Amino acid sequence: MNSKEYLKKNEKKRMRELYEFLKFPSVSANPVHKKDIKDCAEWVKNHFKNIGFKTKTYPTKGHPVVYAEYMVDKKLPTVLYYGHYDVQPPEPLNLWKSEPFKPEIRAGYIYARGASDDKGQTFAHIKGLESIIKTTGTLPINVKFLIEGEEETASENLPVFIKKNKKMLKADIVVISDTSQFNKTLPAVTFGLRGLAFVEVFAYGPNRDVHSGSYGGAIANPVNILCSLIGQLHDKNGKIAVPGFYKDVKNIGKWEKAQFKKLPYNEKLYKKGLGVNSLHGEKGFTTFERSWVRPTCDVNGITGGYQGEGAKTIIPAMASCKITMRLVPAQDPKDICDKVEKYLIKIAPKSVKLKVVKHGGAKAVVVPTEGPWLEAAGRAIKSGFGKEPVFMKEGGSIPIVGDFKQLLGIDTLLIGLGQNDDNIHSPNERFRVIDFERGCKTAAALPFELAKVK
Repeated sequence: MNSKEYLKKNEKKRMRELYEFLKFPSVSANPVHKKDIKDCAEWVKNHFKNIGFKTKTYPTKGHPVVYAEYMVDKKLPTVLYYGHYDVQPPEPLNLWKSEPFKPEIRAGYIYARGASDDKGQTFAHIKGLESIIKTTGTLPINVKFLIEGEEETASENLPVFIKKNKKMLKADIVVISDTSQFNKTLPAVTFGLRGLAFVEVFAYGPNRDVHSGSYGGAIANPVNILCSLIGQLHDKNGKIAVPGFYKDVKNIGKWEKAQFKKLPYNEKLYKKGLGVNSLHGEKGFTTFERSWVRPTCDVNGITGGYQGEGAKTIIPAMASCKITMRLVPAQDPKDICDKVEKYLIKIAPKSVKLKVVKHGGAKAVVVPTEGPWLEAAGRAIKSGFGKEPVFMKEGGSIPIVGDFKQLLGIDTLLIGLGQNDDNIHSPNERFRVIDFERGCKTAAALPFELAKVK
């Protein structure tokens, strides 16, 4: 029996195990789920143990890290697989068609929080490697796994763990599946991710909520002022108005432009899928360029004043908003946060007190687009999906990719198994059954291809 036959024979068992994994409400952002996080980590550790890996959970100041290894021969390439077992909060719960932590299959999709981000994708690699071990008794490469429980809360403690365990984590290349294919018929290798910077803005007015009839027109309304400030973050062409924001932004290279032009694009279908009438963004750039290689500035949420049922005629004492900026290579998160703070304080009227809390972020990442590792990944993807992968970038961020390069000195292969419409971070997150199965086949082919790299 070969690995593909093993995967086919154990298809139902593998799905039951994935269901077990998805049932843990391992929400890292909510302290209520601290025990669920710990239980999930133990489940992952025990699963590795049952396959034949040497494994252990390591405590951090936050949630535990699961480490597993299968070392065959020092002469063979060593591959470090990364994934995360924590998930985003499932709210708003009323928008889910089924319970987020009771996985079910509908119309060819596995529905559950974490199905695609990132439990399903990580599990595909575990199952692919298991199929090799069970059919050959070993692996053609040395394998190390690092699965964390804080990715959805910015991996605050993982860089510290990596620094302390450089020797243990030493490898030749990293493999991550926490991105997407280009579409349902085209697999992809992702060669770049945008970075991230995050600030919160607080506008303070009167020392308490006051009657809008008694004080309206005489004092500033913090909500009105905050909305005005937000409106000045972009100019009429969609360009970010913060002085110096684009100082380190470089022009899009010819090779990148050529790759993007090769990719199929249907604007009508793109709009239909999102339920929007028209697209909006920085003038002079294509949709792919805006989404993947240009920086952005977006308000993620606004809070202020009365938000209950009916009316309450007040001028609120305070308003706040959360703003994230997606960054491109060479932009520094700290520098961008400083620039945003300086700009907002400058344009804010004296009638309110403005406070900007800077949370930092992560730098953008570009991985090598040529060489034996990438070629090996392309062959494995073709084996699993039946097609040559295309090259693409993604607009999201995986901060740990930069940490692997900086702290361990190794590059990363970004092999997306999911889809852009998997509803990650949203209600009704899902993962196509066929993508999971193709992912397992790709994962079973990948070690043999990576073993060829000299």
